[in-house]
Amino acid sequence: MSESPDAPVRFETKIAVVLRDDLEPWQALNVTAFLTSGITAARPELVGEPYADADGTPYLPLLGQPVVVLSGGADALATVHRRAVSRELDLAIYTREMFSTGHDAANRAAVRAVGRDDLDLVGVAVHGARNAVDRTVKGAVLHR
Repeated sequence: MSESPDAPVRFETKIAVVLRDDLEPWQALNVTAFLTSGITAARPELVGEPYADADGTPYLPLLGQPVVVLSGGADALATVHRRAVSRELDLAIYTREMFSTGHDAANRAAVRAVGRDDLDLVGVAVHGARNAVDRTVKGAVLHR
């Protein structure tokens, strides 16, 4: 017997994206897309099945669990980053310098040039056990 698509699901893991609260809307959307792609690449088992509409048109699969998007100031992002590293959670980052680069290799070089405690973080994404992620992002608020 298959599960009803309307049955509530409690996920054992959680994905949270935390964005700087001073980003332009286009920046927030861009950073969110890049960060969730990092979690997806590291954890392909989080991806669901492909979609199809009633006419049989195929669509790509999406993440199989929700993503919570939060925001906070620079200090909040630094705290989330520090907690995620100490808890060894899956962690993706986006720094302010990455807005001025044009490709992935330049992004990696921009991050590599700065020490962990000096990163100018504009976004982070974390994935892990639900309660660990909740404790890690504590203090950030729902993004508006």
